[in-house]
Amino acid sequence: MTDHPNLLERHGEALDLFTDRVHAVRADQWDAATPCTDWTVHDLVNHLASEQLWVPPLLRDGATTQSVGDAFDGDLLGPDPVASWDTAATASRAAFREPGALDRTVHLSFGETSAAFYGGQMTTDLVVHAWDLSRAIGADETLPEGLVDFAMSEVSPYADELAKSGLFAPAVEPPAGADAQTRLLSLLGRRV
Repeated sequence: MTDHPNLLERHGEALDLFTDRVHAVRADQWDAATPCTDWTVHDLVNHLASEQLWVPPLLRDGATTQSVGDAFDGDLLGPDPVASWDTAATASRAAFREPGALDRTVHLSFGETSAAFYGGQMTTDLVVHAWDLSRAIGADETLPEGLVDFAMSEVSPYADELAKSGLFAPAVEPPAGADAQTRLLSLLGRRV
């Protein structure tokens, strides 16, 4: 199980990193392509906003994906994407930081799992998509070492399953002597 204090710290760092990148998106970049096939910057940020909005009902309220249904489908960013992202990120952070939150069980589409595992998945997704967003908008692509190490330790045990799920591209072979960030991104199908 993920170490709770480290998880909350890393989750907060990953939220802050992605938030920083969202705030760096210029008005003319929302339709720009990203490394995520078929996703624009708007689509990518909307996807992450949706994921953050799922956290309170799943983690705090004990809801299931079936009971939430399509509540977080469609365009959640509206006329002010940055403010909408900030609202979603704040809700996610608050839900994860509630006393006892990481000791709960979460009902996901593939079944029940620990809230700590869910938090690790969410953190890893934020880290990798922060790189995607950085690349799309021309921001600094360097990910903090602690977040890279955390994401690698979280995703390595089930990385092979991610490509099979269709949620990630198949892993690519990293270049010889690749650094940890490049190895992580390659594992998750990114060509650096």
